[in-house]
Amino acid sequence: MDDSPPLERGWIAQETLATNGLSTNGLSTNGLSTNGLSTNGLSTNGLSTNGLSAVSFVDWFNGNESVAYSDRVMKYVVACALPSGQTRTWTNPVTGASHSWAGQLGLATAWANGSPATVAEQQRLSACLAAHVNKFGVSVPISVRGRDSAGAALTVTSSEAATYSEPEACFFGNLFTGEGVFAGSDRVLKKQESTARACGLSSKAKGENTECPPIVHMGPCASVCTRDATNAFWKSCVVNGVSYLPITTYLRPQDIYTCGDGTCQFTESCGAGKTYDSCSLDCLACGTP
Repeated sequence: MDDSPPLERGWIAQETLATNGLSTNGLSTNGLSTNGLSTNGLSTNGLSTNGLSAVSFVDWFNGNESVAYSDRVMKYVVACALPSGQTRTWTNPVTGASHSWAGQLGLATAWANGSPATVAEQQRLSACLAAHVNKFGVSVPISVRGRDSAGAALTVTSSEAATYSEPEACFFGNLFTGEGVFAGSDRVLKKQESTARACGLSSKAKGENTECPPIVHMGPCASVCTRDATNAFWKSCVVNGVSYLPITTYLRPQDIYTCGDGTCQFTESCGAGKTYDSCSLDCLACGTP
């Protein structure tokens, strides 16, 4: 909303870049852990009129840290659940303000229309929300790949595939059931590399803290996931004996920063070395005016 208050750290306004898998990320880690899928009335009734009019949803929407916060969480929920061209409009009975959220990916259409979410919808929606987390609150466009609620592969044009050529990460889990959400890396970051997409694409090993709670990093995607027959994305990922339907993301090469490219990125630090956390080539030596 154009007249919304300044966004807190961890948020960016969502933009719909195209009708396919392209979108921008920026859901805060708080938004992921308090999105309310299991507690706000949407778990059973989805995005139907009954779900959005439930007292529990109204209480959740107005009981968070701000209405702007709740509005942005719902933008991502609807964008993941509904296909492009569909929207959900809701009038807040407490404030009288009208909110409109646009669909984009179509990962949980039956749930969005009022049916209880199937396990597949729960998993795909959870994976999509996790894929849109950005702990730095920086807008980074991503290419989202996987299968929609009908089982069809999300459309990826040749132009998108060429532009978003860097494999990034896999995201999976289930926020409806409390099983947790997970991420894995799809490439290895070199010591001189860094990125604003630090929840999935990370140099951290399995179990190491990426500061993206509640997302748990599982190391390389290949260690827990199986490729789709098309080889374009991950088909399934297994953690604790449970198989999940993941979302796979790709980046533009320029969104992976390198110490020595002449720009001191916010993910880089001053120092005497040539690594991202001690980059004299871009950020000079610490203490240098």
